[in-house]
Amino acid sequence: MTARPSYFPERLALLSNADAGDFLTEGVLSGREDVAVIKLNGVTEPLPHDDRRGDLRPVRELIEDARAYCENKGLKATQADAWLAPRLHAALRLTRREAADPGLWNYLALGVAPDYVIWRHLSEATNGKAAKVAAERFRGQYHKQVFARLWWAAELFRDGADYDPVVTACGNQDILNTALRMTVINHRPTAQAIIRLVAKGVITTGREVNALAGAVNASAATLMYDVIAPDSERESRPLLDWIDDAETARQVSRSALPTGPDEEPAPEISVSTLVDYFSDLFADAPVRGREESAEAEAVG
Repeated sequence: MTARPSYFPERLALLSNADAGDFLTEGVLSGREDVAVIKLNGVTEPLPHDDRRGDLRPVRELIEDARAYCENKGLKATQADAWLAPRLHAALRLTRREAADPGLWNYLALGVAPDYVIWRHLSEATNGKAAKVAAERFRGQYHKQVFARLWWAAELFRDGADYDPVVTACGNQDILNTALRMTVINHRPTAQAIIRLVAKGVITTGREVNALAGAVNASAATLMYDVIAPDSERESRPLLDWIDDAETARQVSRSALPTGPDEEPAPEISVSTLVDYFSDLFADAPVRGREESAEAEAVG
């Protein structure tokens, strides 16, 4: 099985998509080989900033602790997502522009924690096919790549400084796999309304999440959510101050949720408006298996 890298530089780096592809061998993807990290670190580019946010070891230790959290509690690997997402976001303290560079995520996956990627995403061998991790978990789109998807989930589902909605979002794989890629999730009241329906137990199964996501996305084509449920104007200063505070911030807590940028949360009246609207959408949305279940209850 892929082992912890044998070499770590002091700082994180950027690894281009083209260079990352050179290290995605069948042996690495199947977990049978280690990444050639010495060679890999020879083709990276430095981060555009030189502050403490680029220190490698705190990030590596955080990722190790995410795995230990699950293994010590006997949890599934998928349950690491809800623990790691808010803490990774708080540890890196990136702007969206910085997070949009795939080079950082490529490097985290291949240069810092390839063993974690294998542990988290290695599929089971089926139909004669060997167990393997999809290449997009190492080098892929923001909603597929192992660490990018967690950072963006934390960024899009946090409610100002509050990471609680992120835990709910990342505790449901269908939210990560479906809702995260929807453009309407950039509208904060929409994101918070969806998470609130999950937290309240209105939406429970994967089928229901997918049905709601489809209904919300389809409705957005004709109804502008930012008109019926406006968001407050967001200022850049709280985020920039939060990034500056990284120089003196303590290590991200393993026991308590961190605190994000001191931004205003999504307006409560807008979130409540969309919770009601989405509840009605969901009531009429086709959910595979729901009719059969209702008929069975009626007969019983």
